[in-house]
Amino acid sequence: MTKIATLTLNPAVDKNTKFEGLVAEHKIRCEQPIYDAGGGGINVSKAIKRLGGESTAFFPVGGPIGDLLKSLIKKESVTLETIESKAWTRENFIAVDITTNAQYRFGMPSPELTVEEFENILEKVKYYNPEILVVSGSLPENLSSLIFKRISEVFGEKKPKIVVDTSGDALKQALENGTHLIKPNHKELAKLLGLEKIEPNQVEHAAKTLIDKYDCEIVVVSMGPDGAMLYNKGRTHFVAAPKVEKKSTVGAGDSMVGGMVWALSQSLPLEDVLKWGVACGSAATMNEGTQLFKKDDAERLFDSL
Repeated sequence: MTKIATLTLNPAVDKNTKFEGLVAEHKIRCEQPIYDAGGGGINVSKAIKRLGGESTAFFPVGGPIGDLLKSLIKKESVTLETIESKAWTRENFIAVDITTNAQYRFGMPSPELTVEEFENILEKVKYYNPEILVVSGSLPENLSSLIFKRISEVFGEKKPKIVVDTSGDALKQALENGTHLIKPNHKELAKLLGLEKIEPNQVEHAAKTLIDKYDCEIVVVSMGPDGAMLYNKGRTHFVAAPKVEKKSTVGAGDSMVGGMVWALSQSLPLEDVLKWGVACGSAATMNEGTQLFKKDDAERLFDSL
């Protein structure tokens, strides 16, 4: 049995580099690239490891990029379980123009994951019988309508606490099949309720509406530089984001989820769960590329909140 499992159905290798000056139709000279293991759940597992916790990362791999992904995760000392997919693992590209510090993020489309491949990885997760299952990141389009329904069916009454960080129709379907915690931003929250936008003073009421309507215990709304709000059974906690020098926002949301899941696994009060999430998410923005956060930064920010 593993206490925390993360499920990443659309993993990636993130290729990071820097260049000087973006000019159309000119050959752009780039620095030596840095490779990082990417994908929502994988980043959550990396974040949990940095806080001293343990989790098992479940994900499909295919082709030589898939082999590279596994080797990168092993270097992070994260426990992993994989299934082979026919489609190659994707590779994303992140480049920073050092003359302007502008960051360009190129995300490749999701490779197709077959139903059989999905069922195989879901059976692996079930075998490990986790207490907490984190489903995070983008999802294969051909499977998005059945993922959370199948998770609910496969686990039945022994379903773990499901933590979801995704978007669009998949997030709504996660709610319809029962979740422990979701982490939408304010735009995703508005979409879930069929609204064009939500003002900051409407976030608490919107979160309450979701919990009243669906089988969900905790709603955490990330509000960017304004911080984050947690709503649970009539209790509301708000944590303002600390002021830090931002270098990159890549991985900040995954770091936030990782901090919260780690805190949940430690049975900490919900106020501290939110504080750890904000601390880890903010600490991630202090680093370049897709490096997530440093533990010392997260601890220092947590103490300041």
